[in-house]
Amino acid sequence: MLNTIDTSFDSCIKCTICTTRCPVAEVNPDYPGPKQAGPDGERLRIKNPALYDEALQHCTNCKRCEVACPSGVHVGTVIQLAKARHGGFKKGPREFILSHTDMMGSLSTPTAPVVNIATQLKPVKKLLDKVLGIDQRQTLPKYTHQTFRRWFQQQKAQQNRFDRKISFFHGCFTNYNDPTVGKHLVAVLNAMNIGVTLLKKEKCCGVPLIANGFFDKARKNAELNMGQFADSLADSECVLATEPSCAMTLRDEYPEVLHVDNYALRERILFASAFISREFAKGNKPDMKPVNLRVAYHSPCHLIKQGGVIHTMELLNSIPGLEVIILDQKCCGMSGTYGFKKENYQTSQNIGQGVFDQIEALNLDYVVTDCESCKMQIEMNTAHKVMHPLTLMAQSLA
Repeated sequence: MLNTIDTSFDSCIKCTICTTRCPVAEVNPDYPGPKQAGPDGERLRIKNPALYDEALQHCTNCKRCEVACPSGVHVGTVIQLAKARHGGFKKGPREFILSHTDMMGSLSTPTAPVVNIATQLKPVKKLLDKVLGIDQRQTLPKYTHQTFRRWFQQQKAQQNRFDRKISFFHGCFTNYNDPTVGKHLVAVLNAMNIGVTLLKKEKCCGVPLIANGFFDKARKNAELNMGQFADSLADSECVLATEPSCAMTLRDEYPEVLHVDNYALRERILFASAFISREFAKGNKPDMKPVNLRVAYHSPCHLIKQGGVIHTMELLNSIPGLEVIILDQKCCGMSGTYGFKKENYQTSQNIGQGVFDQIEALNLDYVVTDCESCKMQIEMNTAHKVMHPLTLMAQSLA
């Protein structure tokens, strides 16, 4: 049985800074904000569980409240654990489908062309809207027929030639939906004389499972992944992730939310841009050619939480010829599976409108972000294509 009470709320000084930084509270009057939903509400819920407020369902777990908190209160974690403890998660068929990404990917990739056509048809989207509550206005992600792991099998011999190696936690999206970022990470690291290995087995990091209340399944995934990390780090320097939410979950949510100990390995689990920028600082920098593009960079919420935006900016600024405009650090509103749900769709769009307006006001070649969820949201709501920083780096390799 998990201890689902986070007592860090005792450090809350009621300054309300977290609420001023909450993207949901800004656009949704039904959400009282993270101070009331988190620390204030927790004091009441401990005294009387009947005081649980259903308004907690509006929290996206973007972690902006935790970044803003001057007292280090894990506000988002308090809210997530309260929802778990008081039955605040609705775990129906929709939640199961949205959160069990390994299963859905395994089922969809063998017939990816058919699945991709079917899920874009209006009658199918209307059916998903009516039966499951997956909003028909939302663009559904496509699947790849060749998974990243299958592609990587052809690269293993080449990777074995490198003396230095890292392990890559590719995550579900790179494996099942779009392997592009994984391929570009391999290209960039190889240009730095570093080889890539994969874990013998990996499961979803658990972020969609946590977001939809499947804590037991998320914990099982975490335990498997940590065992795989321990094995892989015997032969590699560290484990890298290219998705901010994956990196945050592996490093922070495992011990804080799932109570899976990662203390011995945590410092060797890194976001890719943090590792690469460190290598650049040591002088291990590949030759680069100019990439004459004007791009705007959108900072993902979960990368802000990790303090990782500076590392991505260091990489982008190292690319010759690239003009980078940093957008205001606003949330795009997608928040993983949150924006797919019919009851959240309008809130999701209202949150992201500030980002969309900034982008449309600029004369850009591309938008750049580290997060695949942000990428989907921005491409659906603007006329711009979105690239991952590693894709730009791969294009710059001489």
